[in-house]
Amino acid sequence: MKLKSLTIAVVLAATSASSFAAEKEGFFIGAFGDYYDASWENVRGSAGTNVDDSTGWGAEIGYRFNDYWSARLEYADMDFDISSSNPAMTATSMDGKRYGIDGLYHINGGPFYGIFGLKNLDAVDEDLMFANVGAGYQHYFTDNFAFNAETSLYQGLDRGYTDVGAKLGLSYIFGEQGSAAAPVEPAPTVAGPMDSDNDGVIDADDQCANTPMTDAVDSKGCTLYEEKEAMMTLLVTFPHDVAEVPNGYFDDIAALATFMKENDGTSVLLEGHASAVGDADYNMQLSKKRAQDVADVLVKDGISSERVSTIGYGEERLLNTANTLEAHAQNRRVEAQVKSVERVKVLRN
Repeated sequence: MKLKSLTIAVVLAATSASSFAAEKEGFFIGAFGDYYDASWENVRGSAGTNVDDSTGWGAEIGYRFNDYWSARLEYADMDFDISSSNPAMTATSMDGKRYGIDGLYHINGGPFYGIFGLKNLDAVDEDLMFANVGAGYQHYFTDNFAFNAETSLYQGLDRGYTDVGAKLGLSYIFGEQGSAAAPVEPAPTVAGPMDSDNDGVIDADDQCANTPMTDAVDSKGCTLYEEKEAMMTLLVTFPHDVAEVPNGYFDDIAALATFMKENDGTSVLLEGHASAVGDADYNMQLSKKRAQDVADVLVKDGISSERVSTIGYGEERLLNTANTLEAHAQNRRVEAQVKSVERVKVLRN
């Protein structure tokens, strides 16, 4: 049980090891002392005859391919304790041999490594195969000499034996080897003034945090705005002595209605006019009717009557003062101009 607890402890230590650059490569040899905890009961066809633990020595030869992987061949000379519940038999011991091959993974290229392999164990007239997994630790005294400690769990493939083993030894790797590199500490960085929203104004001076990246800002970090003016005009002309809107202008009035819907704060003043032909008082009334008829069309197009006002100028504001048919046609009209001023964001360059 103590040896199995040691196995678990070494495995946990290996998985938690920090990064360590080994920089090792080449052939290696090693020698070790070996302890093997067997739990074989009723062996050799004899009830009550048990194989217990073994102490011995061994040797290994292998190759380290890089910082992370190596492989080895192993031989161990073993000496098993034999016990029996049969009073006629006395406790004794018996020699055994173990041959095997292992793959080793060096965690992060460092001193801890995992083990997996196959073993053939020839002992007590048994020739058995085992699969093994384990963990180890390797400490280099010099670039070539190292101390090794490891433990493994052995699972029988021919029989259901589950054993535990441990090894302590020395190894030598041939060739010129690099020493483990000490971790390089990063140079300290000096933090500059913070600008959390990346608007070019440091947090200490920024009075408008988290402004969008697309917005231009002032010296206080607040979004800049500008006024953008939009304007729409309307001109409707009328035949002689007619106040109803000609069919050809409905689309123009609808376009004005759309503009006003998009600009809620706008209103419109429709100015009605007449030519100088005929009685001035009559022309005044005619101009008012023309403006009102355009207003009625606007209201039908969805504009509130509260946003529409009218005025008639009669023949007071003639566009063309000539006494010709062309001049009279120009003067028979309703005109309007709507302006909208919108406050929009200034975009960052």
